[in-house]
Amino acid sequence: MAESNENVPAQKLPLENRVAIVTGSSRGIGKAIALHLASLGAKLIINYSSSNSTSLANDVVSQINSNKSMNDSIAVAVKADISDPDEVRSLFDAAESAFQSPVNILVNSAAVCDGKRPTIMNTDLEDFDRTFSVNTRGSFLCCKEAANRMINRGGGGRIICVTSSATASFRAGNGAYTASKAAVEAMVKLLAKELKGTGITANCVAPGPIATDMFFNAATEEKVKKVIDECPHGRLGQSEDVAPVVGFLASDASEWVNGQIIRVNGGYI
Repeated sequence: MAESNENVPAQKLPLENRVAIVTGSSRGIGKAIALHLASLGAKLIINYSSSNSTSLANDVVSQINSNKSMNDSIAVAVKADISDPDEVRSLFDAAESAFQSPVNILVNSAAVCDGKRPTIMNTDLEDFDRTFSVNTRGSFLCCKEAANRMINRGGGGRIICVTSSATASFRAGNGAYTASKAAVEAMVKLLAKELKGTGITANCVAPGPIATDMFFNAATEEKVKKVIDECPHGRLGQSEDVAPVVGFLASDASEWVNGQIIRVNGGYI
């Protein structure tokens, strides 16, 4: 007769009791990442920056908190503009207060992209500044805050920035966005070296074209068809294609992956 499994302890989830901040996680890739980390046992801060996204962020929180398959994972929504250093500090303070625990994982997914995909010659200075303010300055502030707090509590942790495979393809158009993400990749590679001896790793996940609102707002039907035709898998990427890679980098299994840019693009680039 087969033995009963009633007394067999449940297997510990890889991110159990770890606190993760995922910026820009009310929708798109950030949302998929947050849901995946929750499925691995993490406690989540769902960050968003606009009051227009409050209901979306609350929906993600409800989805995590009501999903019994996610065990003890819990989530809290926190509004913060990551381009503002005071709000970034408040974001981390809110995480520590909500879970009475330091932040173990930062995933910086928040980003903006000019839907017109202008050439450099046609990019407005205002749009350029906004792109770098959120994508580059925001990543810098979040990485800096995370690294300092992780070091102050004794080291160990995971810093992951979502960038773009556009930094490797150099396709014409949308130069400000591409440059803003390339700057983040350079910073993260340097940060990994500067964190030597702390047990903290820093990496980038660089998606290719992903079927999100951000992509469709900046792509014509012709562009979508061209991307699908050029991808070896014959389809657009999905946010769920990216999330497991971030989940791996957030786990102990990724310790030997550090200072890397992992391009998740289905071979498109």
